[in-house]
Amino acid sequence: MKTRWVLLLVAAVVSASAMAENGPPAEDALPNRIQGDLGILADEEQSPVRGEGTHVLPLPFAFADYGRLYARIDTFGVKTARVGYGYLEIAGRVKFDGYSATGNAALTGIAGRRNSVPIGLGTFQETPIGGFFIYALHDIARSQGNLVELTYAAELKLGEATLYPEAGFEHYTSQYTQYYYGVSPAESASSGYAAYRPGAVTNPFLCLFLEVPITPRWNANFFLRRKWLGAAMANSPLVDTRHPDAGFAALTVHFQ
Repeated sequence: MKTRWVLLLVAAVVSASAMAENGPPAEDALPNRIQGDLGILADEEQSPVRGEGTHVLPLPFAFADYGRLYARIDTFGVKTARVGYGYLEIAGRVKFDGYSATGNAALTGIAGRRNSVPIGLGTFQETPIGGFFIYALHDIARSQGNLVELTYAAELKLGEATLYPEAGFEHYTSQYTQYYYGVSPAESASSGYAAYRPGAVTNPFLCLFLEVPITPRWNANFFLRRKWLGAAMANSPLVDTRHPDAGFAALTVHFQ
């Protein structure tokens, strides 16, 4: 990972930690048992790529810790040194951003793209004013691009239910956008799309996560996200929407 992305992550962690008056206790336990929520979800995600449409997948759900190991829906890793209200973490992410031209007339002449494999550093800062999720990741697969993501989550009680409004942004370097949304001269000649070489992009997003208790241990969870694509992605000839949506419904059991 390039040094500037590590420095950006560290700066963001320090800023988030400094927003609260008092830090957490100097000592905190990381018990070797599951703490959090496990279950199954039905994921629905709209691809911005032409002809890809919306995909629905059954997937495991995990927002839980086991000692220094953690999983946060699509992100997982290992907690290392204590930093602010959380830990500096080694992080990996599961992404389904690849696509194939096979069976997709809109992508005739376009080479398929493989899913990215982002790995890097992150932190979850659970402060008195809300949660901050900060990641700086590098795709070790084909694009070799970098991702920086910052999300803020608040907590609102709605009777027995809990609503978590979220806001944030993701930033991709040009290596990522060129691999997934660029059109090479050879692809232009075979597909009819204009050649396109995008630069880096920043995509803001808003999310709502609703947790509804069914029993003292079982919950129903609902998630919605709207993303606004920056110009480098939205202007690609391979993209047919400027605001791809995503969501899931999950059934989970809580572990203390």
